Amino acid sequence: MIKVAIVEDSKTTREGLKTIIELSNEYTCVAACETAEEALRLLPRHNPAVVLMDIQLPAMSGIECVAQLKKLLPNVLVIMVTVYEDPDRIFSALRAGASGYLLKRSAPEQVLTAIRDVGVGGAPMSGEIARKVIQYFRNQSAISKEVEDLTSREKDVLELVAFGLSNKEIAGRMFVSIEAIRWHLKHIYAKLHVHSRTEAALKFRGPAD
Repeated sequence: MIKVAIVEDSKTTREGLKTIIELSNEYTCVAACETAEEALRLLPRHNPAVVLMDIQLPAMSGIECVAQLKKLLPNVLVIMVTVYEDPDRIFSALRAGASGYLLKRSAPEQVLTAIRDVGVGGAPMSGEIARKVIQYFRNQSAISKEVEDLTSREKDVLELVAFGLSNKEIAGRMFVSIEAIRWHLKHIYAKLHVHSRTEAALKFRGPAD
């Protein structure tokens, strides 16, 4: 039997997932934790192969828990099970070490299939999440193209903007007038389709690490 653990603060959801696992012929639930702190304390003892992890936990978040858990159990596979469809949360979880992402409203067979898939190297995601992932990469590709279309001089200015420098500081670094920097920024804003330094900097930086 493949060992599965659950980290979920909602008792109803936690018990529901536990029942799904226990009624299967392939898996056994070795731990059902209410908090990230409890999970980090107990799961290394049980060494589960797969963990179903909520994102919104009471103190430490599920995303942070994934990162800490992967240090303790490098081979553990984590599937986020949550109500959130926010792309930022999705990618934060994946960057932290999660291998899949399912919505809590997923049917029992979808949960079991996800556990099975992640065990053979898959990256299970519900249809809604997969569509958001695809759209996210499309958007990032378009943003990258916009940045690439900037001149080398405009990229230099934008990089310094992203580091938080003022127009005066940028002008000093580049040995040009403040008016020249304002002229560059005007063209940068137009090419990136933004209206502020913050928006321009965010496009330059791309997804948060």
